[in-house]
Amino acid sequence: MMSPFTVAIDGPAAAGKGTISKAVAAHFDLAHLDTGLLYRAVGARMLQGEDPIAAAESLMAADLENPDLRTAAVAQSASKVAVIPEVRAALLDFQRAFARRSGGAVLDGRDIGTVICPQAEVKLFVTASPVVRAQRRFAELEERGFDTDFDTVLADVKSRDDRDMTRADAPLRPAEDAVTIDTSELSIGEAVAQAIAAVTARCD
Repeated sequence: MMSPFTVAIDGPAAAGKGTISKAVAAHFDLAHLDTGLLYRAVGARMLQGEDPIAAAESLMAADLENPDLRTAAVAQSASKVAVIPEVRAALLDFQRAFARRSGGAVLDGRDIGTVICPQAEVKLFVTASPVVRAQRRFAELEERGFDTDFDTVLADVKSRDDRDMTRADAPLRPAEDAVTIDTSELSIGEAVAQAIAAVTARCD
């Protein structure tokens, strides 16, 4: 595998891109960055009353360790701050530097293959139907003890999709040369296998 080597993995919430990204990174011994955590960290600080642009410009590694970053409220806040051009600009250099680090890297998010790393050696777009993604997110929230219901989670998923896909700056969409993996009816193992095969094909 050449170095640096970037694998860009994009897709909507709860499609499985995080799980796939971690598995691909482990399989090929690459560094991994969940770029959504950057926006969740900014969103969490906004919920605490901070200006989102100032929060993005002063983001620290410790902010990514906040245990509340996976809550539904922070997810919605992250989607809101992600439409702010100044926030995206503040986080851009960090992501690009990580992507081209020695030894290679896997980044997952919503605009990795289209904006952050358009020259990535491999681009994947991981998706699934809104109902399937809502079912996954609902089960995850229930397991973690959050008090919610499926209809609310489904509405949140659709709302976030609409916001992510229609924002003026870096909307969620597959790169023209991305390999699409629909996980709606795939097991985790099957989805990971397809991703690894796509990366392997590019390495040959």
